[in-house]
Amino acid sequence: MLDVLANRTYRHLFLAQVIALVGTGLATVALGLLAYDIAGANAGSVLGTALAIKMVAYVGVAPVVGAFANRLPRRAFLVAMDLIRAAVAVSLPFVNEIWQVYILIFVLQSASAAFTPTFQATIPDVLPEEKDYTRALSLSRLAYDMENLVSPMLAAALLTVMSFHGLFAGTVVGFLFSAALVMSVRLPQSQAVSRAGGIYAKTFRGMSIYLRTPRLRGLLALNLAAAAASSMVIVNTVVYVQSKLARPSTDVPITLAAFGFGSMLVALLLPRLLEKRPDRPAMLIGASIMALGLLAGVGVANLGGTFEWPALLLTWFGLGIGYSMTQTPGGRLLKRSAASADRPALFAAQFSLSHACWLITYPLAGQLGARFGMAVTFGAMAALTLLGLAIAWRAWPVADEDELAHEHRGDEPGLADHLKEGHSLDGQRHRHNFNIDELHDRWPRSH
Repeated sequence: MLDVLANRTYRHLFLAQVIALVGTGLATVALGLLAYDIAGANAGSVLGTALAIKMVAYVGVAPVVGAFANRLPRRAFLVAMDLIRAAVAVSLPFVNEIWQVYILIFVLQSASAAFTPTFQATIPDVLPEEKDYTRALSLSRLAYDMENLVSPMLAAALLTVMSFHGLFAGTVVGFLFSAALVMSVRLPQSQAVSRAGGIYAKTFRGMSIYLRTPRLRGLLALNLAAAAASSMVIVNTVVYVQSKLARPSTDVPITLAAFGFGSMLVALLLPRLLEKRPDRPAMLIGASIMALGLLAGVGVANLGGTFEWPALLLTWFGLGIGYSMTQTPGGRLLKRSAASADRPALFAAQFSLSHACWLITYPLAGQLGARFGMAVTFGAMAALTLLGLAIAWRAWPVADEDELAHEHRGDEPGLADHLKEGHSLDGQRHRHNFNIDELHDRWPRSH
């Protein structure tokens, strides 16, 4: 898997991602302490609002940026977003009002919503070979999982020698290093083509491509399944461990680590698996594992006694396996489903729609857990995961070929030259790698 790091451009981008993630993790810990410093007992409400602001920024900003990202110099754009995030991190220690926190969080998360899908859309152009790109996706999954494990431990160590305000300095350093690493390489620029329509059409172009592509409709349903499972872990771990099991706070990161280790294990093994197996069965199996894990959680929640915590650790480990198996190959589907010029918009659509799923499941997992207990919450999240699995199974064709035969009707500009591409059949029918674009506004009927 590490062979892909021999590519200097990707190596620098990957290091930029890792460093920025660690900086973001430190900011997450520091933000919680800042909220408590300002709001005291109301810190939970402040953080809940901050999380909602983050999701609103992710869902609303990403499609707008994705519409125009392929017209901007990628390197300059990514560096600018890093610098904006660094500037916000510099400002956070000096705020003393809740509303100031909310504004800065919105700016920070808007910059992240602009940076992340543009960064993700750049990697397929840096690593055009499918084998290399798959390894890069697995490394990215590992980076996210490692950040979840390393950042809290690093924050705890730093807090022994400095105040929480010092953690924001670590965040600033992380974003500045990320910007420097991006500046150190030349990035391929996607070919911008002229697009008809105004700002509305451009903003929703990625969404339009996404929702008219069967495999991506399946991916959206799997995003819902993954969001249901991961929300159960993220929202309810601390409540389960400390309230239901009455275990010390030090057991919370251990429980979360079980989920992370399951995800990391699959990220290490998945590239070899995907060399031999297509994406669809792997991702559907991953969603099935998550559903089974959540159903098992119903029994775990009713178990009681000494074995409940070990059983919970095993359940979280299984959910991590299913989550990584479902989420990691998603970039491969996006790469297959659009030309280079449309990838920023498509990755932005994925970023926005996947976070819209979390915007639904985060509060649902929290409210159900608080009102009805863990067993009911496990069952509800399992039902939501099964719903996503069933929709994906139906929406994503088994025979998901890249080359499709189709017929053109009309006389669009450039159609005559386009008909010479691929394999001619008869009349205005031909066969080639098929994506939704200006000349292909709908998926062939047989698919």
